[in-house]
Amino acid sequence: MSKDTGEKTQAWKALAERELKASPDTLVWHTAEGIDVKPLYTADDLEGISHLDTMPGIKPFVRGPRATMYAGRPWTIRQYAGFSTAQASNAFYRRNLAAGQKGLSVAFDLATHRGYDSDHPRVEGDVGKAGVAIDSVEDMKILFDGIPLKDMSVSMTMNGAVIPILASFIVAGEEQGCERSQLSGTIQNDILKEFMVRNTYIYPPEPSMRIVADIIEYTAKEMPRFNSISISGYHMQEAGATLVQELAFTLADGREYVRAAIAKGLDVDEFAGRLSFFFAIGMNFFMEASKLRAARLLWSRIMEEFEPKKPGSLMLRTHCQTSGVSLAEQDPYNNVIRTAYEAMSAVLGGTQSLHTNALDEAMALPTEFSARIARNTQLILAHETGVTKVVDPLAGSYYVESLTSELAEKAWALIEEIEALGGMTKAVADGLPKRLIEEAATLRQVKVDRGEEIIVGVNKYRLETEDDIDILAIDNTAVRNGQIERLEEVRRKRDSGKVATALAALGEVATSGRGNLLAAAVEAARARATVGEMSDAMRKAFGDHAAMPDVVSDIYGPAYEGDPEYETLTKRLAEYTSTKAKPRIMVAKLGQDGHDRGAKVIASAFGDIGFEVLAGPLFQTPDEAADLAIKQKVQVVGMSSLAAGHRTLAPQLVEALRRKGAKDTIVVVGGVIPRQDYDYLLQNGVAAVFGPGTNVLDAANAVIDLLEGKRRNV
Repeated sequence: MSKDTGEKTQAWKALAERELKASPDTLVWHTAEGIDVKPLYTADDLEGISHLDTMPGIKPFVRGPRATMYAGRPWTIRQYAGFSTAQASNAFYRRNLAAGQKGLSVAFDLATHRGYDSDHPRVEGDVGKAGVAIDSVEDMKILFDGIPLKDMSVSMTMNGAVIPILASFIVAGEEQGCERSQLSGTIQNDILKEFMVRNTYIYPPEPSMRIVADIIEYTAKEMPRFNSISISGYHMQEAGATLVQELAFTLADGREYVRAAIAKGLDVDEFAGRLSFFFAIGMNFFMEASKLRAARLLWSRIMEEFEPKKPGSLMLRTHCQTSGVSLAEQDPYNNVIRTAYEAMSAVLGGTQSLHTNALDEAMALPTEFSARIARNTQLILAHETGVTKVVDPLAGSYYVESLTSELAEKAWALIEEIEALGGMTKAVADGLPKRLIEEAATLRQVKVDRGEEIIVGVNKYRLETEDDIDILAIDNTAVRNGQIERLEEVRRKRDSGKVATALAALGEVATSGRGNLLAAAVEAARARATVGEMSDAMRKAFGDHAAMPDVVSDIYGPAYEGDPEYETLTKRLAEYTSTKAKPRIMVAKLGQDGHDRGAKVIASAFGDIGFEVLAGPLFQTPDEAADLAIKQKVQVVGMSSLAAGHRTLAPQLVEALRRKGAKDTIVVVGGVIPRQDYDYLLQNGVAAVFGPGTNVLDAANAVIDLLEGKRRNV
């Protein structure tokens, strides 16, 4: 510390102590990342930081992957969207493009993600919910009708069924007159993340990694304008990861994919420039901007291991999306403000493209009204704020540069820990990333429930009365019936012999390990094999992956130690169990919704409170969940829903329990459920509904009320 700065710092501390009547050290913010954020940063905090004299567009790219950044060209406005049918999604895309959107980002429904055609009995409640249903090339052609793929960059969030979806996209492009070499965009193709958090996998890890490598190989040779992978931290943060965990696990995944491609015989410079990343941007404004800067620094360091010849092979390029989990159902117009701040953070961090969430996405898919506000948030940011005039405007900030350095240091330590385990595939198989993320999610829930982390309108400054807002309702039955009609037409018109031959060839490539899976799938798609049929051809060779449900414990309870409300609840439960057995509750995930953050947090917290908790497996049908509940003699089934299937699946679960003789089993539902659906669920046998933002202690008290014969809704 210089003498001059030291004297000024001491003078500030003395002044601060007089104002606070306490040491300014009491103002230190202890973040979930293990970073102690001080109330004041000075030039002395920059000592020893090596990246300060670097330039944008030059290794290590801390200040941006391009020399001129937004001063030369603004980021791409790439709104993620897809709902119900290909026709409806196409109309939505065309309106957005006419209103200033520059690229497309496709959201698929969960049936498609999991490689099922819309007529499969396991996906009755999922078709057209949370994304667009795609069963064949014919759906893909409708999705992009009137949108010239020669000129449009298309991003697709797809991992489990990535082979048939990308194959169908390639064929749809060719039949539109666009050669595969002309197609531009990105396929997510990030399966390791699925095993950690999002769970839209199909096959076990080893063949799934082969799929990743085959796509990298095919696109490197055939599709030079197309990004073969989008390595995603977004879903990790949404599942509860800290920013350090998001950074470390995302970059460690990237390193693993590079190794897999090199093992296929590719030179690193053939594909490195086509790798891209995808990060979440939450409400920790300066730390999120610093995270993107740290990510570029660390990726450059990782890629140097592979000795590329091209400078661009060291460069991290990223898409960002504002946080979904930061949005609240309560006082939902606050979400407009949250999204605007998150968008500003992403831009100040140097993202290459951006999606801004709509105000109603804590409850349902966005309406046209809310989607327009979300898109215009970016247009205003780009055209009215002046942030595009200067490259890396945060550079040199004592605070931001210190955060960038400390985030990089802590993330690198975690990356090295993963390396010591044998790499990310081994770490995922051992369950380390998943466990750490679930622990972080549970700890954050405690802070929100206790009011230590303020969510405006949720746990503080809450309105006494709240008005419902208009939400988008998808008629799941109508969408599914329409998809089935088109599937039947496709199957009727195609040459069944050609389909059988193409599917057999795809199965042979999968079984033998020789050839490229995507190349074989393109021929199957051209013959009009469906997404489900192509997925099944590989299922026969690879098998299905079935994750064992595991719940962290001793986190929620210890964090509440000494809290009067918590002690009152546990005492009440103890009194209940003094004359009865400990209440058994099953936390169930029905349909193809793999988003299990809420389910895991509830299972962990209820276990600590004193319930006997059974975490049901993912992807159950209502009948399967009812059978398990009866076999395990549970008194309560708690269905967790985040993907809008509750109106179909919850009544089916109630009916299945009654049909099987367990009519006294209590069914409650929690998750992303709009208030407009509460009465419908209650009228169809659900005993209580716990919407977004419900305090866990309130939910536990409500369940005890139900066990005691009282009716209560939270």
